[in-house]
Amino acid sequence: MLRIAFAALACIHLFSLSAAQENKADPNIKAAQSVFKVLESAQWQSLFSGTNLDGWSGDTTGYAAEEGVLVCRKGGKNLVSEKEYADFVFQFEFKLEESGNNGIGIRVPAGAHPASGGMEIQILDHNGSRYQGEADMGGGKTRKLSWLKPWQYHGSIYGIVPAKTGYLNPPGQWNSETIVAIDDHIMVILNGAVIVDAFLDDTTPVDGGAHQGMKNRRGHLMLAGHSDRVEFRNLRIADYSPSPTSPQSEADNTPPSGFTALFSGKDLAGWKGLADKNANQRRDLKGKALAEAQEAADEVMQQHWSVVDGILTYDGKGQSLCTDKDYGDFEMYVDWKIPPGADSGIYLRGTPQIQIWDPWDARVKPGQDPPSTPEQWVAAYRNGRNLGSGGLWNNKRWRNSPTVLADRKPGQWNTFLIRMVGDKVTIWLNDKLIVDRVVLENYWDKTGGVPLPRADQIELQHHGSELFFKNLYIRELPY
Repeated sequence: MLRIAFAALACIHLFSLSAAQENKADPNIKAAQSVFKVLESAQWQSLFSGTNLDGWSGDTTGYAAEEGVLVCRKGGKNLVSEKEYADFVFQFEFKLEESGNNGIGIRVPAGAHPASGGMEIQILDHNGSRYQGEADMGGGKTRKLSWLKPWQYHGSIYGIVPAKTGYLNPPGQWNSETIVAIDDHIMVILNGAVIVDAFLDDTTPVDGGAHQGMKNRRGHLMLAGHSDRVEFRNLRIADYSPSPTSPQSEADNTPPSGFTALFSGKDLAGWKGLADKNANQRRDLKGKALAEAQEAADEVMQQHWSVVDGILTYDGKGQSLCTDKDYGDFEMYVDWKIPPGADSGIYLRGTPQIQIWDPWDARVKPGQDPPSTPEQWVAAYRNGRNLGSGGLWNNKRWRNSPTVLADRKPGQWNTFLIRMVGDKVTIWLNDKLIVDRVVLENYWDKTGGVPLPRADQIELQHHGSELFFKNLYIRELPY
């Protein structure tokens, strides 16, 4: 039954993608395609067996398994997942009766109300007669009215973010829905169209309420019944919580479960040269100009980047190395090693940069006496390289330095876990949290008004010194 259910859900997504291809003008359908592309490699867990309510608590008499369908009966209230979830993608199908009402509570604390203690994604036939009226406009004309507020329509984050409308199927027909909740990013996709795309840190609730549940980063899922009959099926979830701070793999350049290797340890497949040092100018390159610039950059890359004993090696004389694919939201492992005094970095979405350098390389202004030992240098100063690697060095408004020095001495291997969601970056270095959801500013925009690109290449930055990398793994996050 489960295999059939998941196959049915896949068919719905294929139908949605097919519809998107036929209606390329709809930006909400186009936006959903990138999410579904990432979810092709998701690791799913079923939340409903089709035969019982195992894994759920709460109003287990108001809900029932009927012929493979999870039914909220008339009078049904709240059904609560026994497990808590932090960052996840929740997919399901639902069918409403006329004027039917329910909700999906996310990150709801035990015993809390879904819309205030957590957040509630509306499940509602907002076109139903229960919510409609008619006004006499005079002259024999009437106008249809709705008693609903914008943030009460289907798919809205109740009281917080109103959803786009026009994608809900009529009562009695099945709908497919995907809810993405990763860090502060909440997306709702209905029948193949993005109807909510919000970053909670940048959101003021539209109803003016406090909504403490917006701050939750973990909690229960909840089917929030409103006494109407609502049917659900094919409920499944994919976990996108932060990965372990070091890759759980058995051999070098072998990706852990859920990750893809960016570097095979054998060749430079998947990488390209830097076509232009200025990202804005690079993005403007088209056609023949782009092909010629890339060909020249790739020739330089081949001369100075190589693979030596499974290690991605740079001789210090060329240019930065770039992925040949663009990435949006992701987690990335990187092992790196530098010689004494070296300087490097990692560009995310073509933007500088997560800093890599030698904290023990004592440098002072002309005429000043340096500390007598590298350790004294680190202890004596609180700016620049002595603070350690991992900071978002080119930030001007947000923090640009790591919270702790976590580097190993030059010549030893270091491990980054980099997590990027929206424009915020979290970094662990050698298992220590050194950057905690800090905004990566758009270095290429000097006005401060242009946001970071939603996706672009990842670059291994050169600064004229030898560099060594291995174990580069990536897990794309839906965005």
